[in-house]
Amino acid sequence: MVLIRNTFKNTFLFLFILFISCGSGTKPSSTPSREDEKSIINQKSVIAETRIQDSLDVLTPVIVGANQTDLYIPLLQNKKVAIVGNQTSVIFKYPNLKPLLQTEKIAPNSLSQYTHLVDSLLARKIDIQKVFAPEHGFRGKADAGELVADEKDIKTGLPIISLHGKDKKPSASSLKDVDIVVFDIQDVGARFYTYISTLHYVMQACAENNIPLLILDRPNPNGHYIDGPTLKPEHSSFLGVHPIPLVHGMTIGEYAKMVNGEGWLGSDLKCKLDIIPVKNYTHQTYYSLAIRPSPNLPNDRSINLYPSLGFFEGTTINAGRGTEMQFQIFGSPDFPIKQYDFAYTPQPNFGAKYPKHKGEVCYGKDLRETERLSSIRLQWLIDAYRNSKNKEGFFNTKSFTSHAGTKKLQEQIIQGYTEQEIKKTWRKDLESFKKIRAQYLLYK
Repeated sequence: MVLIRNTFKNTFLFLFILFISCGSGTKPSSTPSREDEKSIINQKSVIAETRIQDSLDVLTPVIVGANQTDLYIPLLQNKKVAIVGNQTSVIFKYPNLKPLLQTEKIAPNSLSQYTHLVDSLLARKIDIQKVFAPEHGFRGKADAGELVADEKDIKTGLPIISLHGKDKKPSASSLKDVDIVVFDIQDVGARFYTYISTLHYVMQACAENNIPLLILDRPNPNGHYIDGPTLKPEHSSFLGVHPIPLVHGMTIGEYAKMVNGEGWLGSDLKCKLDIIPVKNYTHQTYYSLAIRPSPNLPNDRSINLYPSLGFFEGTTINAGRGTEMQFQIFGSPDFPIKQYDFAYTPQPNFGAKYPKHKGEVCYGKDLRETERLSSIRLQWLIDAYRNSKNKEGFFNTKSFTSHAGTKKLQEQIIQGYTEQEIKKTWRKDLESFKKIRAQYLLYK
């Protein structure tokens, strides 16, 4: 799934081409039987798989925590286990292959295999009692903000307890038959992405009930920078629980350490924490996701643009919901066509039953060719406000404040501040946060 880009890229492609063409040698003198053909195909499949894996030995794979089963299976044996997970909680068969194949537009289905953590643990006779599911549900199909009900998993028969329904926190009764909780969810590194809020409440529940928490860590695809306004405590919500910048530059494991260390669980609570770190990862490692972490983040581009375009969630502007270009475009019916010459029409789809401006032609910007960002881009939001015909109704103030974590950003945009002037007001808080963050890092 993950790969450090390096000088071995061409070597891999050469070997991969050899793999595709393997077996194309001298023609046999006689026509093989159907059974012989089956045998030959099976042999080639085994040889090809071996050759691919051998060719990857020259590459440096990033190995997520879930793939390191030898480190955590002993911690789960003979215990009653609960999993906090979703569709991203998987063990990869070829952890270092898929991103390169995606980059080169090669996507053979046989090379994108993975096993869900729950299925893998059950196969190893680990006694899983239940699964706790975050926003979007266990299978990752619910809309943003949609309440998710408790259910039973069709495949495994396990009870699924929603942490995005009437409760955001596991209850004492739901943990009474649990010896250890495992947290394994792919995050994207933005404060208003709610998986870290779920992490907070899971840690709090574990601390209150004296249950250890095991985190199987995964890289942060936006872990290469820190930026944005810092949340003010009076604006704490499920879109942001802690006083951190919008882009925090930490993995789930590092973030959990900070929550513990900074006393953010309250009442002098500390969660008993074990972390299986990611191998061969730094915060500058390019990280490509093989599975969309939520319905409206379909690819790497959307994930990289999400911290910048997520502000539009608190405005009248559509940020691509109702299309398959979510968080890669934005638009509105009332934008002037001269400045916004990209047009699209949002329609209900997977992950957006009720998109903004459903069925209306929106004029906006197509950002799919934007270079990878290493800071928040505010100019799109500023220009959108300036060009909107409905400035009075542009901001849904309560929602925008929850996303920004402060009232100040909306005020600055209305008052005509430039992007540079706004970012200057963030610097002091960002420097303070970086000093705190440094105490809890697991990776360079």
